Amino acid sequence: MRFRTKLYTSIGSLLLFITIIVMILMNMLEQSTVKMNVIINDLNERIEIASTMKEETSTITKELNIMLKERGEAIHSDSLNAWENSNSNLQMAMESLEKKDTQEKSQELISKLKLLHESYRNMGEQALTERKINPNAELKATFWTESELLSQRMIQMTELLHGLQEQAMKNELLRSKDTYNWAVENIYIYLVIGLILGIGFTIWIIKSTSNNLNKVTEVMKQATASDFDTLPRIEITTKGELSEIAVAFNKMANAHEKHSRIEKQLKEEAEELSWLNTKIAEIATLYPVVENVEMLASMLITKLVPMVGASHGVFYLKEVEKSDQYLTRMSSFASNDFEQERKQFRFGEGLIGQCALLKRPIHLNQIPDDYLKIGSGLGEASPKAIMILPVLFEDQVVAVIEIASFETLTPLQIKLLEEVNNNLGIKINSIINHMKVEKLLQESQALTEELQAQSEELQMQQEELRTTNEKLEEQYEASKQRNFEIQEVSAALEEKAQQLEISSRYKSEFLANMSHELRTPLNSLLILAQILSENGEGNLTPKQLEYMKTIYTSGNDLLNLINDILDLAKVESGKLDVISKEVDLNEVSDFIYNQFSPIANQKNVHFIIERESQLPTTFFTDEQRLQQILKNLLSNAFKFTESGSVSLQIRQVMKNMGEEHQAEQMLAFSVIDTGIGIENEKQETIFDAFRQADGTTSRKYGGTGLGLSICREIAHILGGFIEVSSEIGNGSTFTLYLPFGQINDKLMQLSTARTEAAVSLEANYLVDTNVPVFKEEPILKHGKSILKNKKVLIVDDDIRNVYALTIALENHDMDILVAENGREALEVLKDHPNTDLILMDIMMPEMDGFEAIQHIRKIRIFETIPIIALTAKAMKHSREECLEAGASDYISKPINLEQLFSLMQVWLFTKEG
Repeated sequence: MRFRTKLYTSIGSLLLFITIIVMILMNMLEQSTVKMNVIINDLNERIEIASTMKEETSTITKELNIMLKERGEAIHSDSLNAWENSNSNLQMAMESLEKKDTQEKSQELISKLKLLHESYRNMGEQALTERKINPNAELKATFWTESELLSQRMIQMTELLHGLQEQAMKNELLRSKDTYNWAVENIYIYLVIGLILGIGFTIWIIKSTSNNLNKVTEVMKQATASDFDTLPRIEITTKGELSEIAVAFNKMANAHEKHSRIEKQLKEEAEELSWLNTKIAEIATLYPVVENVEMLASMLITKLVPMVGASHGVFYLKEVEKSDQYLTRMSSFASNDFEQERKQFRFGEGLIGQCALLKRPIHLNQIPDDYLKIGSGLGEASPKAIMILPVLFEDQVVAVIEIASFETLTPLQIKLLEEVNNNLGIKINSIINHMKVEKLLQESQALTEELQAQSEELQMQQEELRTTNEKLEEQYEASKQRNFEIQEVSAALEEKAQQLEISSRYKSEFLANMSHELRTPLNSLLILAQILSENGEGNLTPKQLEYMKTIYTSGNDLLNLINDILDLAKVESGKLDVISKEVDLNEVSDFIYNQFSPIANQKNVHFIIERESQLPTTFFTDEQRLQQILKNLLSNAFKFTESGSVSLQIRQVMKNMGEEHQAEQMLAFSVIDTGIGIENEKQETIFDAFRQADGTTSRKYGGTGLGLSICREIAHILGGFIEVSSEIGNGSTFTLYLPFGQINDKLMQLSTARTEAAVSLEANYLVDTNVPVFKEEPILKHGKSILKNKKVLIVDDDIRNVYALTIALENHDMDILVAENGREALEVLKDHPNTDLILMDIMMPEMDGFEAIQHIRKIRIFETIPIIALTAKAMKHSREECLEAGASDYISKPINLEQLFSLMQVWLFTKEG
């Protein structure tokens, strides 16, 4: 029964005056109660809105962190929708609370929260945009700091708003209590005067009402002293105003407890994520110091097993013997008896082999007691759980990890193992590739040493031949009567000369074969390294890109070494091509400055190019060979100069070419450095092949010792020479002297014609002068469309080159056919008469490239098909031999992809035209 009804019943028999007064007082009390209910409901609604704001703020932070920390994967649409919905809900809640709560402090907090929310939302949208553009990009550390600060401030703001609403609720309850007491006191006054007969009944009513109110008050006091995880409840069985207050309070308590549970859950999830990221970072710190797979296996298993609370672990590495695949034990953690345990498993053999075969983890929780014993100095026991993980790279198993634990692995520990395992395959593959590259470099060094020994042997034979010739001349002058003996000696000399010619031919063949054997693996190595360094799929980390660039650079360095050896052999045999033309000194200066200014900046060495003011702007020489000499001299200068300066001076001098020649006008190119200098007794030996100022194995500066020898010989071929002056500790000066002269228009035209037909050895790319000259614009502009959907036949017996070229061409949307030799190529062409272009290797078994080209040209429909010859045997007449056999053009290995694509575009454009 309501309080108003009880009062009306008790004073029904009182005088009309008292009845009217009591009715007026009761009406006032009723209005106060209704007003109080409205206010309490409004306050309760405001508290729920504040709770919603706290929950949505936490959700926004959580969803944004999840989306931004998943690098390498696309943003999940559910997470993005949840994040946007939470932002909208938070915005609506702020607007609703702003309308309902008119307190100045609340309005100020809501305004600040709106600004913080807008900043946080803009920052999140910007980060998500960057994440969509580049999934592998790593956000700046400042972003995480600022976003975390904004998130914490928003949560603080919502907590303050929530506290204000609760405080308003408490204040309103106190005010309602005061109002109620005021009404009761007035009733007491009037009842004492006029209701003596109903005083007993009135006291009973007041007592019963006070008891319920005391219950409410007592529960509220208990609520203020609680930790908000569990709040007390108000239990009132009677209906009425206090019952409504109890219901409102109980709802508020439920909302508080729900929010507390959610907050605790979010805190636990954040702590788990922080632990997971910390452990992954600890594992990642091991990778930079790893030098081989054995070291990686030992360090990883030693770090990983204790990290997941396990007590035993084994690392198995995949090995291939003939056609069988094995998993070999590389390292272990807490192994009892290494000799008695299995060291090797076939794929499919046991749980280790089965895990590798299925390519998915195996998790065992019920382990027999006699399955495995893990012991220590105090005893031994069986594990409760075993986890076997396959390590994958490009969907191929490269290793298997087995971990045993006395306790069941938690989901968080299993997740840590999976996260570590995701990147381990890439690291193992990177180490294996690095070891292969080192092995190739060692093999190349061995071949170089063999070549050096043969070169020294040839020099000794030449010396013996010269000595023998001198003796014969002395014998001829001494006595003509020994004519018969001289004839015999001449016959012996002729035989020696034939042997020398045979030896020279063998040397040329050896150089050609060595060029082929070295360039063939380098071709696939450089092509694949270039494709990986471009990161077309965007799935490589910056560290992996750095590894790829290092492999590509090392391969190019090895190619330069091969070219130096071939150049030296061509210089010694007199077969080095020189193509003279008018050279612009301004262009030479710009080329040299652009080449070496980055090196100077990197080493913090001052670099300058100085020219005489009266120096002519052009002169006549081979520009490519001039650049080759200057690059070699400047490279040496920067290599031996740690600090100070390096300069190039170009001036005009009068120089005597010899005792029988008059002084003539020459150009002097002086490379001056402030480096370590060269001893006087070694200033001549540095120009000998395979010789250096410091040739010991412990020398500080590397190199082959071929560069200066080649430069001196090229300078002689150009009609000049090189001089050197140096002092230990005071630097060195290398000066190149070249003849200087003006040319007429006729020579200019001849030079231009020769230049257009020139063969560039350093570029490893030959251009056929019979090819029509097209404008650059249609090729460059439509090059992609020219190559797209073209059918190309690759004829090569080396699967590495076929693999590398196939990847490169398929990236340009080309249709690829493959044949291992010339005979197979003819069969493929019969089945595919619509082939657009052929890439033909020259050195192949059964039917080589020359014979295959000749057979193809005899087929009527393939008389004009473009055939580009590919060979790693890049010798002087290789181009002419390919063109005579019927090839359209020629390019040597290792293949420069940009040059190959340009050449293909030219011939495909010609064919379509």
